[in-house]
Amino acid sequence: MSGLDGGRRPIIVGIGGTIRAGSTTETALICALKRAEELGAETRLFGGEFLARLPIFDPRPGDPTPEQMELVEAVRNCDGVIVGSPGYHGSISGVVKNALDTLEITAKDATPYFHGRPVGAVVTAYGWQATGSTLSALRGIIHAMRGWPTPFGAALNSTAGLFDETGACRDAKDAWALGTVAEQVMEFARMRSGA
Repeated sequence: MSGLDGGRRPIIVGIGGTIRAGSTTETALICALKRAEELGAETRLFGGEFLARLPIFDPRPGDPTPEQMELVEAVRNCDGVIVGSPGYHGSISGVVKNALDTLEITAKDATPYFHGRPVGAVVTAYGWQATGSTLSALRGIIHAMRGWPTPFGAALNSTAGLFDETGACRDAKDAWALGTVAEQVMEFARMRSGA
């Protein structure tokens, strides 16, 4: 496959995880980003450690922090996004929601939020009920932020342990789900570019 804009590699940004290093959600997001890299993307991860440093978004006028601007500029300059969230009490986590709220800084941009970009959704939860409601909530937020939610969203049940010690999926269906999200983000990014 060719790159974007005469050979440039697509840039895919991953946002998500929990504040726990090596969380299941962050590992799932990393797996999806690795698949995007295999397909030719340049990727950038805003994982739990970064999200923990983001201040709670304050919509009142003021100067954004360097961390807020780092996230905002990455999204402004990307071709696609993959968002990963744990299922907390039936919805997305506070740190992921805060990262998405931070993108309100782009509200007055010519292309605000996720405007026109493909956005994949990855959810992990301890049980099936939370995976479904969290995936639905995340897809609704992506749509509200003018993104193109990919047709497939990965909902992974973590009760049996999803990853081995190397970070690889234990179950082929989970690897397929994460790969499918990445493939669809890449396909839509290339279609949008006219490549």
